[in-house]
Amino acid sequence: MRVSTKGRYALRTMVDLAQHSDSGLVTLKDVAARQDLSQKYLEQIVTVMSRAGFVKGIRGPQGGYRLAREPRDYNLAEILRLVEGSLAPVECLDESPNQCEHCATCSTVEMWDGLYKVITEYLEGITLQDLLDRANANVGNDYVI
Repeated sequence: MRVSTKGRYALRTMVDLAQHSDSGLVTLKDVAARQDLSQKYLEQIVTVMSRAGFVKGIRGPQGGYRLAREPRDYNLAEILRLVEGSLAPVECLDESPNQCEHCATCSTVEMWDGLYKVITEYLEGITLQDLLDRANANVGNDYVI
């Protein structure tokens, strides 16, 4: 599985919204500037996240975005699934039960299924709050001697 820029930017955006939640609504212009990302591309990503209820947005001059839930209530798997579509390393695992005509005789399907489970369990075990905590722990650790 390779996470696209859409997936990476979605995670960075969600962390940024969590980091700046005390400020109230956060504009995409500010997120784009802080994260060095295209505002137009962020608009596409946030639209998907908003429709799914992951973020709440308000239009207008005083508008912006905020998380719809607490950071601890999002896991990375659900965010990536939303924007990437699937976490499966191979297409035949996208449906359950597996619909591949070679599934019964495939010598690699168990290995792919095992990898899929490891990826899913790992990403489900990390919350947005975990990323936020890691980012906050690293603040100020950039000194040079």
